Amino acid sequence: MCIHSQISRQPELKNRVEEFKELCRRRNLRVTEQRLEIFRTVAQSKEHPSAEAVFGQVRKKMPNISLDTVYRTLSSMEEAGLVSRVGNSNKARFDADLTPHSHFVCTACGEVYDVPAAVPDAALVPANIAEFGEVKNVNLQFRGICNRCRQAAGEKK
Repeated sequence: MCIHSQISRQPELKNRVEEFKELCRRRNLRVTEQRLEIFRTVAQSKEHPSAEAVFGQVRKKMPNISLDTVYRTLSSMEEAGLVSRVGNSNKARFDADLTPHSHFVCTACGEVYDVPAAVPDAALVPANIAEFGEVKNVNLQFRGICNRCRQAAGEKK
């Protein structure tokens, strides 16, 4: 990421961190430095980082943090609705953007892309969904081969 985009995103990140702190308090989660740094790492990434990638970044600032702590923190943040898990089931990726959007997941390389315009339509929700329980959120994922992988395989768009 270029320095200009890092600078231009600083006020946005600061606001998101403040919102995160407030959500933690409302959900009775302590606001710890480790939790804040893990959230910052996920929030400033557009790449939907894995727990291992988050660990690598956070460890630069907090060398004593363990991978287990990152896993447990991301899991507790997911349970509290502070981040969402996206991507392939074999390698969890995380997203701190809680605004309505969908994802495109490449089944070849595992990359996850935001699809901001694709908000699930109420018509897609089955009428009998209440038989199964109360819907808290909808996670719409489109799965296929990304353009980069298609080009690498010699396919045309």
